[in-house]
Amino acid sequence: MKFGTFMLLQSPEMQPSKEVYAQAVEQAEAAEDLGFDSVWLAEHHFSSYGYCPYPLLLAVKIGERTKRVRVGTAVVVLPLHHPLQLAEEIAMADVLTDGRMDIGIGRGYQPYEFDRVGLDISHNNGMYDESVEVIEKALRGESFTYEGQFYNFPETTIFPIPIQQPRPPFWVASQQPSSVEDSVRRGFNVITGGSGTTASMVAEFRACFDQAVQKYEMLRPPTFGVQRQVYVTETDEEARKEVHQSVWHTRVARHLRAGTGRVEKGRAIAEPIEGEPSEEDTWETGVIFGSPETCLRKLRDYRDIAGVEHFNCSFWVGSMSQEQVLSSMELFAKHVMPHLQANWQDTDNGH
Repeated sequence: MKFGTFMLLQSPEMQPSKEVYAQAVEQAEAAEDLGFDSVWLAEHHFSSYGYCPYPLLLAVKIGERTKRVRVGTAVVVLPLHHPLQLAEEIAMADVLTDGRMDIGIGRGYQPYEFDRVGLDISHNNGMYDESVEVIEKALRGESFTYEGQFYNFPETTIFPIPIQQPRPPFWVASQQPSSVEDSVRRGFNVITGGSGTTASMVAEFRACFDQAVQKYEMLRPPTFGVQRQVYVTETDEEARKEVHQSVWHTRVARHLRAGTGRVEKGRAIAEPIEGEPSEEDTWETGVIFGSPETCLRKLRDYRDIAGVEHFNCSFWVGSMSQEQVLSSMELFAKHVMPHLQANWQDTDNGH
């Protein structure tokens, strides 16, 4: 069982950028010290929902400040980049991190972001498919030409080429069964569990994953991973006080996905959503919040329903302070993670 820590680099209070990046680097260093396997960085643009427009750039910074932990993008939004240039950036980041990159990729889901770079989000699937094809070819370091609907170029070779060959591991953020199957078909790892994804939905995605592995006769199946918001405290009562931080994230993410998000001078507004889960529902099924014992119980539920092989912890939720985040990471690493690392073969007493 592998554990990663995910950072959106959001700031509901619109902190200065320097402070946000300093927090991210400190959390990455803590992740390495505490024994996490990886650090993951989101890409978002033009609002306080995320301060990280170029995760590969931050990945190199983190690579310089760490020695062991792998650094991943979760995700790079392919349609927002020219695939040849992105392939160069991926290769360069892999070289500069000594082959420690994992590349999470996605189609993009926010009309707000696409509109501001003059792209029609309805084309994101086609642009994604062509980008994947171009990037995979480019990372091999061979010359090739390409003719597609969205991208066309003559014979081209990129420099550098990545240390990891034929490419760094690819992960896809999958929130639909069709995306899960497509990712397995390509041999890409799957990560699911975004905002609003319930445990039953994760179980459905796992069933689709297993069916696709059989369908495509994968001798070496990809990895199935889940990402959830995590906050570990000494007591459940203390953790319950911070459930509202998750509500902020869910409201903003859902509005931006639906094209109904309100952003005022860069500030993403977390407006209520009709029929949204209550804070109690969020506590029970939406987040991994609570004492070490409660968080361990909730994670065992994911083990039982989905056989998760990789788990990303989103410790930095809403406007939680750096002190809260680092304390939560430490409690998780000391009192939760050890019971779940050996192929989930834990027992109730932790032996």
